[in-house]
Amino acid sequence: MAASGFFFFLTKMKKKVAIQGIKGSFHHQVAQSCFGENVVLEECVSFREVITSVLDNTSQKAVMALENSIAGSILPNYTLIDNSNLQITGEFFLNIHMNLMGLPGQTIADIKEVHSHPIALLQCANFFNQYPQIKLVESSDTAITAKRIQEQQLKGIGALAGPAAAEIYNLAILADGVHTVKSNKTRFVILKAKDLAYDKENVNKASLRFELDDTPGSLATVLNVLNNCKLNLTKIQSIPVIETPFKYSFFVDVIFDKYKHFEKAKKLMEIMTTHFKVLGEYQQG
Repeated sequence: MAASGFFFFLTKMKKKVAIQGIKGSFHHQVAQSCFGENVVLEECVSFREVITSVLDNTSQKAVMALENSIAGSILPNYTLIDNSNLQITGEFFLNIHMNLMGLPGQTIADIKEVHSHPIALLQCANFFNQYPQIKLVESSDTAITAKRIQEQQLKGIGALAGPAAAEIYNLAILADGVHTVKSNKTRFVILKAKDLAYDKENVNKASLRFELDDTPGSLATVLNVLNNCKLNLTKIQSIPVIETPFKYSFFVDVIFDKYKHFEKAKKLMEIMTTHFKVLGEYQQG
């Protein structure tokens, strides 16, 4: 077999991981941390494309950002996961380090526009308050502008991205660590098609989704059940049910020491709630 053919064979053998963005993005960094430096990527423009890539079996797994310690939850992604019926199989917390970068030889004074993902721009708002002459422009990914600056040799344009993007696309870092809060973390989840086979011994966290009847104290009752079953609630997020005005679905994360405690709580919640769904059972990140 020719070398090129052998390489293609190996590539086909490797599992592909879908990410939102391109090489040099934070999603790429998480994919490498979880699946190895040589992970085979399916680069997607949007989170919806990430989901579709797994559903149509183009990719076997996906990495998706779910919440940031500064910008908060990415609400549409909760809905995407819920509607897709994909399973959360793990999570990864990444320290986010935002850098302003541009062509070598440029300075901040030369920069007229900075392009990046809207969440990244939000995380660095205080820094750019010092430079009112710089126009902030939203793009689909943190690394896509870095690539475009390098390919088109764009002067006067800056990118806001992680250090990996500067290295991959040979850009100069004009300002290091420009995020507002220095303890800046993003939680990513690993997704794949539903698979009922998993190691319960290593499972100590679950993501759930449910709705409640409009009765006084219904949510408090559910929270008491979690507490009585020795589950620790680490996240609760309400999202409007579009089909029913002023009705909400609840997305919660719980951790537990023993799987049997979670099983007990799950059986009770199936009775007490409506549209109950387990989005994933996995090991805490």
